[in-house]
Amino acid sequence: MTDRDILPDTFKPVHYDLVITDLDFKTWSYKGTVTIEGQLTKPTTEIVLNTLELKLLSSKIEVSQSKNDQSWESNKVTEDTKSQRSTITFPEQLPTSPKASLTIEFTGELNHDMAGFYRSQYKPAAPAAASVPHDDEFHYMLSTQFESCDARRAFPCFDEPNLKATFDFAIEIPEDQVALSNMPVRETKPTTQGKKLVSFERSPIMSTYLLAWAVGDFEHIEAFTDREYNGKKIPVRVYTTRGLKEQGQWALQHAPKIIDYFSEQFEIDYPLPKSDILAVHEFTHGAMENWGLVTYRMTAILFDEKLSEARFRNRIAYVVAHELAHQWFGNLVTMDWWDELWLNEGFATWAGWLATDHLHPDWDVWPQFINEGMDQAFSLDAVRSSHPIQVEVRDALDVNQIFDKISYLKGCSMIRMLASHLGVKTFLKGIAIYLKKHQYSNAKTEALWAALSEASGIDVNTLMQNWIEKVGFPVLTVTEEDQKISVKQSRFLSTGDVKPEDDQTIWWVPLSLKGKTGSQGIEPLALTTKESTIDGVSNDFYQLNAGATGFYRVNYPESRLKRLGTQLDHLTTEDKIFIIGSAADLAFSGHATTAALLSFIQGLKQETHYRVLSQALDSLNTVKSIFGDDEQVKAGLEKFTLEIIDNALKKVGWEGKEGEDFNTGLLRKRLLLTAVANSHEEIRKGAFERWSAYQANPEQSPIPANLRAPVYHSAIVTDPSKAVAALKKEWYTTPAIDGKEICLQALGRTTDVEVIKNVLLPFLFNASPPAAAADSIPGADMHILSAMFAGNRVARPLMWAYIRDNWDEFTGKLAGNPILVDRMINVSLPQFNDSESLKEIENFFSGKDTKGFDRTLEQVKDKIRGRAAYKARDAAGVKQWLVSNGYA
Repeated sequence: MTDRDILPDTFKPVHYDLVITDLDFKTWSYKGTVTIEGQLTKPTTEIVLNTLELKLLSSKIEVSQSKNDQSWESNKVTEDTKSQRSTITFPEQLPTSPKASLTIEFTGELNHDMAGFYRSQYKPAAPAAASVPHDDEFHYMLSTQFESCDARRAFPCFDEPNLKATFDFAIEIPEDQVALSNMPVRETKPTTQGKKLVSFERSPIMSTYLLAWAVGDFEHIEAFTDREYNGKKIPVRVYTTRGLKEQGQWALQHAPKIIDYFSEQFEIDYPLPKSDILAVHEFTHGAMENWGLVTYRMTAILFDEKLSEARFRNRIAYVVAHELAHQWFGNLVTMDWWDELWLNEGFATWAGWLATDHLHPDWDVWPQFINEGMDQAFSLDAVRSSHPIQVEVRDALDVNQIFDKISYLKGCSMIRMLASHLGVKTFLKGIAIYLKKHQYSNAKTEALWAALSEASGIDVNTLMQNWIEKVGFPVLTVTEEDQKISVKQSRFLSTGDVKPEDDQTIWWVPLSLKGKTGSQGIEPLALTTKESTIDGVSNDFYQLNAGATGFYRVNYPESRLKRLGTQLDHLTTEDKIFIIGSAADLAFSGHATTAALLSFIQGLKQETHYRVLSQALDSLNTVKSIFGDDEQVKAGLEKFTLEIIDNALKKVGWEGKEGEDFNTGLLRKRLLLTAVANSHEEIRKGAFERWSAYQANPEQSPIPANLRAPVYHSAIVTDPSKAVAALKKEWYTTPAIDGKEICLQALGRTTDVEVIKNVLLPFLFNASPPAAAADSIPGADMHILSAMFAGNRVARPLMWAYIRDNWDEFTGKLAGNPILVDRMINVSLPQFNDSESLKEIENFFSGKDTKGFDRTLEQVKDKIRGRAAYKARDAAGVKQWLVSNGYA
């Protein structure tokens, strides 16, 4: 791919020696010296490397020739901020040499942008060490976030994934604080008064984006692997700022077991001498897989047995497994360039669920993946402006936009589909071949296919090429004749307007057919042409994509779908979730009707499985969000929804039973929340009574963690202005790690226009000076409230008007981190469902520089087009079904 904007290949780095000193907590700056050893591959007068927000003070290069060493100094540096590069020009031509050493002195900023070497604000849970920087409002810790292209913000480097090197790192810190990095500490020695220099052991060869360090008032808890590695058990530690370490216990129960599990599954021992976990107070993503020092958002790693909601157990177990899978897949073997990001993320997502399922078979995590993961992948990949899994990436701003549902969730769906086809054992054998062959280097997708072909004896590249290189996925349209079916594949678009040029791809589609006459199990047939007929199919019951491992939608005749709704005992949990999701997508796109979807869901009144009901409720929420502007339709859908959950709701009630399974607790919360949202009088009243008791005496009447969401929602519905004030206060003071997130989700349900305008939008977007920062949601959490507002028909247009009218201020608040601007566009805008709003959005952005979120903006516009088309097409049909079935 010639279109990459990459560094010139005149200098190839082999080893970095980086020393950071003079951390200044008044000016938030530091000094650094880096010596980069490498090869000069051609004669040159200049060396170009990556820098961003650094000041290069002096440069010197020493070059070894056969007999003598020569050195040159340079103060001539030109910086190009747009390409994030600095060019150092030397007074004369440097000769080619297998051994050169470039030393640069520089200064950098300890920014507050969650990128590079940055500071996070927090309120200490226990008295902090004396030297910890603080202002009137917050204390601060320091850590790094380098993926994808922000190592260059912390030190000058050759910041591309295939320019791997080894690293020696040392940092000078106050003597009462702790420093962490990828490797164990080599030595600590005192420097000036009250400071020490902490040096770490040399890292293995790795990409710059995996280097990491942190400084803070840290304490830790520790456990060890069961297996031995080079004769020793590996120490695993969870580090937190002081007072929080005990909340790392749940993560610590998982991490050592997962390291052992992956070491066995991948047939390569965990490659480093230690594994550290660090909870970071402000963090863009869920976690970052830095080798040996994985960093996490607080809610993705800490769990309070008394105060946390149970669903975070699931999240933490999975995120820990996902990040540990990267220690092999991504860190030991790295993609060659960012266009193959999916190799890292798709695989780690699949392996994360594989390990979680291994440790918690009772959790039903694969049904969870179909409901939460695959569904989101379908949703993004169903728009025209989606992108192939393997996508052209030009530069740093481009790559930020592909950390998306395609790279992670469609990527995982591909791995899952292929692993299911080859058999998981064979698939893991292929993974082991791949990792052994390419360890400590970089590899492309073809190398993975080659290893899997070697393990399976199947030409994997032929099966998978179109899935990886082409955009979209197929819908299989089924027509029935006596004892046989015809299946035709075509590109699926949620806008329903597929043109011939959109529909060029023919995918390999594993059919997994149940109901072939004379066969008990699943027939492993595949569709490799546009259309095919299958004989010997039962007239009574058949099903495609049994087990829901194939990444496609199935469009059954409407009578068949209705019949499947009466044959639920033939279907697995996965099957039910998949069929509901298919029916919902087909109704949305106009391939089928909403009536068909509602009729199928009508058959689920006896269903009690959390994930199946979740999928049904997700589908109903979409229908309600599009057609619910009509009060008659809204009331009908509410009545229908309450009927679907009635049986399960009566079973689970308000109180958890001793020893009940994990999913039942999750189901209770979901059903109560659904009841409150759909005007269930009795549940609303019961929830509000709990809220009132809590307000009157929080000590005596605490709200159980799993019930906070429905109770808060009922307060917002019943008494908006008082509840908003109370929940803002709760957001500010909650001791629960997940408490802030749950408050924001509840606040986002407010429908009082004055409260939204005067209280919540300023709270969301406040770009005020740090003194007032306490009354503003930090950038890392803005998307939580925005996503709720986007789904709230009263708040949505008010939020958009605010963004539009305060664009410079809005982008100013997030300017230091383009990922945050991209994310806000992605969550705030796609739920409009009318062409007027679409026009307004198009007009507004037509004069703006959208680099950094241009791809996302096109996807948002496509999603609105789909919603508007659906609303126009099916409004009458939805109303008619509700009326004729007695709901409206």
